[in-house]
Amino acid sequence: MTVAVWEAIRRRPLRFALSAWPLRCWAFLLSGTFMGFAALLLFAALVFVGLGLSVVGIGLVFLAAAAVFGIPVATLERRRLRLVEPDPLLDPHGSLPGTSALPWVRNRLRERATWRELGYTLILGVVFTTTGVGFIALLGLSVILTATPVVVWAITPDTVMLIPGQPLSDPVAALPGSAVGLFGLVVSVYAGGLLAGAQVRVAQFVLSARDEDLKTRVIELTRSRARLIDAFEAERSRIERDLHDGAQQQLVALTITLGLVELELRGHDSAAGQLITRARGEARQALGQLRSLVRDIHPQVLTDHGLPAAVAELALRNPVPVTVHMDLPHRLPTAVETTAYFTITEALTNAAKHSGADEVTVVGNLRNDKLVLLITDNGHGGADPAAGAGLQGLADRMAILKGRLIVTSPVGGPTQLRAEVPCSA
Repeated sequence: MTVAVWEAIRRRPLRFALSAWPLRCWAFLLSGTFMGFAALLLFAALVFVGLGLSVVGIGLVFLAAAAVFGIPVATLERRRLRLVEPDPLLDPHGSLPGTSALPWVRNRLRERATWRELGYTLILGVVFTTTGVGFIALLGLSVILTATPVVVWAITPDTVMLIPGQPLSDPVAALPGSAVGLFGLVVSVYAGGLLAGAQVRVAQFVLSARDEDLKTRVIELTRSRARLIDAFEAERSRIERDLHDGAQQQLVALTITLGLVELELRGHDSAAGQLITRARGEARQALGQLRSLVRDIHPQVLTDHGLPAAVAELALRNPVPVTVHMDLPHRLPTAVETTAYFTITEALTNAAKHSGADEVTVVGNLRNDKLVLLITDNGHGGADPAAGAGLQGLADRMAILKGRLIVTSPVGGPTQLRAEVPCSA
């Protein structure tokens, strides 16, 4: 990783002194000195109190706080580094939403990044604070020497002394000291840049995310994605069950009740009988729509008999003739079957609505523990995944299971969707 301030000095050393870089470096070093000193005091206080109270047990809380003390310090450091380093450092810690204090501390103590950040806190409090104090002394002395003629002019002569026992009689006599001060400011410009770059380099080495941190984050994201899939399937099952056992049964009971009323009114020449007949027909229509909705949420045949049977049933209901060739030696994981089913459903719907096709072919098989689907229609083609949310939604759903969706649709056709879903995802 490059260091921006070092690159600025190397490329244009003279222009560096006249740019905003020196002020940014000075602000970075001064703020780091005070921050490091405060962090060192707080850390020492936590350790001292924790050791003193460890005999009564509560001291363990302070020691645990001292162990994770580097995390907030490192967070502030990553923000402070933006003064001299435009490229931000990636936080190595994974997110732990909804986690209480004890599990949070336990998980953080298991991460190597926590101990690296604690070590950086000690470096900041001891090494960087010491060098910062030295730099502040150099900068302050240089400013004082540079301003000596003005000080001599503003204050009564013979009261300002650069050398003990030798008071300055007039501002002209202070010009050599001013020259030394200007030289010190020039030294401070480049020394500040070099020191700031050294601190940035140490921060990049210690505070940036490493391969093991990124692998841990990938594992956390994978587990989170699996939990989301499970939660989605559980919610889908709940909605399906509520519709099937609740609203659907009530509509069936309503249809039966209206049928009984229609029988009672049969033979009576009244408008009520016609209204009852009409209401019964509308109830049947609503029941059919509800059954179609339940089937679209998750068909029961998919749960009971697997993907080939569900696709065969889907082909029978499709307005465009569909030829199905599904060669699957065994049942697939539920998430894979569900994703494949809705991918085929969306593809057949698009073919019927937009492609103008009169024939669709669905081919599915397993290759190296991966479900491969080919959905081909002989329509006019020109399908654009960016034009709507349908194909993009299918691609996003594939990505959840580490799969991919490839759309080939030249103008004039044919259109082919190739979906690959790992069964071990």
